[in-house]
Amino acid sequence: MSEPRSSPAAPARVPFAEALKFWLKLGFISFGGPAGQIAIMHRELVEQKRWISEKRFLHALNYCMLLPGPEAQQLATYIGWLMHRSWGGVVAGALFVLPSLFIMIALSWIYIAFGDVPLVAGIFYGIKPAVAAIVLQAVYRIGSKSLKNPRKAPIPWAVAAVSFIAMAVLHIPFPWVVLGAALTGWLCARFAPGQFAAGGHASAGGPHAPALIDDDTPTPPHARFRKSRLASVLAAGAVLWLLPMGALLAWQGWDGALTQMGWFFTKAALLTFGGAYAVLPYVYQGAVEQFGWLSGPQMIDGLALGETTPGPLIMVVAFVAFVGGWTQEVLGPDALFRGAALAALLVTWFTFLPSFIFILAGGPLVESTHGKLHFTAPLAAITAAVVGVIASLALFFIAHVALPAGPGAGFASEVAWPAVALMGAAALALLRYRVGVIPVIAVCGLAGLLLRLAGLA
Repeated sequence: MSEPRSSPAAPARVPFAEALKFWLKLGFISFGGPAGQIAIMHRELVEQKRWISEKRFLHALNYCMLLPGPEAQQLATYIGWLMHRSWGGVVAGALFVLPSLFIMIALSWIYIAFGDVPLVAGIFYGIKPAVAAIVLQAVYRIGSKSLKNPRKAPIPWAVAAVSFIAMAVLHIPFPWVVLGAALTGWLCARFAPGQFAAGGHASAGGPHAPALIDDDTPTPPHARFRKSRLASVLAAGAVLWLLPMGALLAWQGWDGALTQMGWFFTKAALLTFGGAYAVLPYVYQGAVEQFGWLSGPQMIDGLALGETTPGPLIMVVAFVAFVGGWTQEVLGPDALFRGAALAALLVTWFTFLPSFIFILAGGPLVESTHGKLHFTAPLAAITAAVVGVIASLALFFIAHVALPAGPGAGFASEVAWPAVALMGAAALALLRYRVGVIPVIAVCGLAGLLLRLAGLA
């Protein structure tokens, strides 16, 4: 991934040590999901430090919104790459992930080692309804942005509805839903271009002092598209994927738990259009139903832990891998923690490696196609499908909260009314009063503990 020296026209450089301190701090304070993380970067980089202008920041954000993967982590990678070349992007993206990875491993160990303790069980009894409400909020948030007036643009609504039925009723695998939506968007670009016309991100600030990377700052040489550089980055990415996968194949074979985790989460990383909530149904289908690495309720608990830690929500995959590595005893019964931690580290590698490749190799390529309807319409259709997919996930979570014996038990199950009440209160707080995610989870966890201590749950 060698790159030429910067020309005299290159933008003014931020000292690498100063950038390093910021990316490290960001890894520990990036709460609030993608919206919160992007807001933190905007406030720090655009409004306070003036390292990058509003227009260039939003330009980079538009690129990342078009790619699969966690857009906030990719935005950090992109800005780091723009300022300090490939290693700047690697450092920014890695520091965005590493703090949350180690925190998630620690919390996963506490969960699996002490999850049956009444104190912990009571807290998670209250957290599960909060998570269901958070997923409902995600449906509303993404739907309000991607689904416009149904009379003027009915096809996105139809795509969302069909995707919901495909996932919730017909149990069609998530990749086929994505492919069907992309094909619909491509056809609309040719025959009904107004259905998926791309929208932009509105500028949120007033006039500012000039930024180091300003609106009219020339694109640095390393950010311009070159076939040779694209080939070198893709080759390096392939090697970085093949080496650990080849080692796992030689060690455990294709059917080994760690090998299957590496392959499964590589596919998941390529399907995360629309953020972590969009890929969670696919992760559930594989991790719970196909491989049995963890149970459905454990999946909800993992999402709750992901909501309470900094970093991208897709870090819930580290929890899935930790629990799977523990239950599968990947390093034997005498090394449960080491095996689970190894599984979490490997899955994180396979999940985030494509994001780095997309930015370092594809950033200039995506720039050359940005704004062309035949490229953006399929992605806009996928975003519409994501609304239906997340709605199916919300239905799954609501059913597990309301019917602890399992949705399959039907009317014979006893409805958990305290949990339903908590879920309704959490949804009201999030949607009506716009309370933050962390306070809602904290209050619901405390309420769940009190209900358990009072014998009401």
